[in-house]
Amino acid sequence: MAGDEIRDWLTLSFVPGLGPAGCRALAAHYGGPGQALRAGQASLAGVPGVRKEALLALANGVSRQKADEELARTAAAGVRIIAWTDSDYPALLRTIHNPPLLLYVKGRAALLSEPGVGVVGARAASDYGRKAAHRLAGQMAGRGLVIISGLALGIDAAAHRGALAAGGGTVAVLGSGVDVAYPEQNRQLYEQIGAHGALVSEYPMSTAPEAFRFPARNRIISGLCQGILVVEAARRSGSLITAQMALEQGREVFAVPGRVDSMKSEGTHRLLQEGAKLVHTVEDILEELPGHGGRPRRGPVVAAVADVVEMTPDEELVFALLDVYPKNIEEIILATGFSAQRAGELLMLLELKGCVTSMPGKQFQKSD
Repeated sequence: MAGDEIRDWLTLSFVPGLGPAGCRALAAHYGGPGQALRAGQASLAGVPGVRKEALLALANGVSRQKADEELARTAAAGVRIIAWTDSDYPALLRTIHNPPLLLYVKGRAALLSEPGVGVVGARAASDYGRKAAHRLAGQMAGRGLVIISGLALGIDAAAHRGALAAGGGTVAVLGSGVDVAYPEQNRQLYEQIGAHGALVSEYPMSTAPEAFRFPARNRIISGLCQGILVVEAARRSGSLITAQMALEQGREVFAVPGRVDSMKSEGTHRLLQEGAKLVHTVEDILEELPGHGGRPRRGPVVAAVADVVEMTPDEELVFALLDVYPKNIEEIILATGFSAQRAGELLMLLELKGCVTSMPGKQFQKSD
């Protein structure tokens, strides 16, 4: 798209009281954003829905000045602006209700138009949830799917990291300006995604991450993808809102089952009761997405831990008993028949090899 048209859309977007719907209505009425900006005040006053403050702003040129300043900021930061009329605007996103007028993109903008799956879930995620998100995101990324999430703590961050670790593409949709790293704990991940994936926002540069922006952000996550995977969500969770948006947009909804005694599983189990597809392996997701059920991985297949780490027969026996859920050492002793000393030695050796993680209370689980 020509720079002048981007400038015109930006100018309209900075008109107070107009909003995305008003910008589209004006552009449609006059045949384009530039024509709307060149229309006289008397003509604009005759367009239904255009407020008085919008007319004054269009006349005084302040919005044009703000647009020029914004273009300078994005150019300096290496950020691209894609208008909703641009041929590079993601086709899936254009089909949703109230699609963003403008997308600010830092990184690989082409990822927004590639087949992808959104991965969302609890911020205060369990170790089980983070591992499931990391593993499934990595496997999907290895099969050519872009992983789309919101850069939040917990499940979002684990999904982004899983995609990056697999050498795949990942998109972080922000509830702030694309130049704002939020939360601060994920700053390093933010930088990695900017370098190897894509950071996306509909908000102008330097927009603060205020709470009301995140529900709107979620419609973009679901709008960009072919399906949404929910990994851990409480009964009242923003992830369930994202899943509902996905259903309304005609996307697939998947859910990972969790522990029946965990509050973090209530939301995902509710989705499963309402018809979301239960995900046990990555194949459960791929078979629902056209063209991906039998698609080869981009990179090498990751072998099982026991296939790449040398173990003694006793170590293999102990390792086979463990799961992603912590298991008490007494259970291991009972199942193997080893003495407490021998079981402790084997668990320590497996931990040194990176296969086992020790938890408080003499509990152990498989490492990611």
